[in-house]
Amino acid sequence: MKLAFLCHPVTDLVKSLHYYRDTLGFEEAWREGDHTIALKLPGTDVQLMIENDEAELGPGGIFIVDSVDDYVEQYQDKLHFIKAPCDIPPGRYAIFQDENENLIRIIDLSREG
Repeated sequence: MKLAFLCHPVTDLVKSLHYYRDTLGFEEAWREGDHTIALKLPGTDVQLMIENDEAELGPGGIFIVDSVDDYVEQYQDKLHFIKAPCDIPPGRYAIFQDENENLIRIIDLSREG
């Protein structure tokens, strides 16, 4: 697993973009449709992804794995998955919780060329 970026679900994407970009000085890195924006922290390679999807789940890290489906199969009896693998634009996505109910999101990049 490798940390890809931090995820902060928000209820108002435009208002949050203005806060992180204009108040805190983050730089826009990329967008996915009308619901997701990634921002680069100044002077670093660290990215924060804000999205108005799954706001009820709260923040957490998003980690890249080789294959989400293989990861879930390997750890399905050891981890508490709260979101089954599903398709997202770059590949596959799933979520599990640690023993303190912190979210750990995993993605793979299987749909990227």
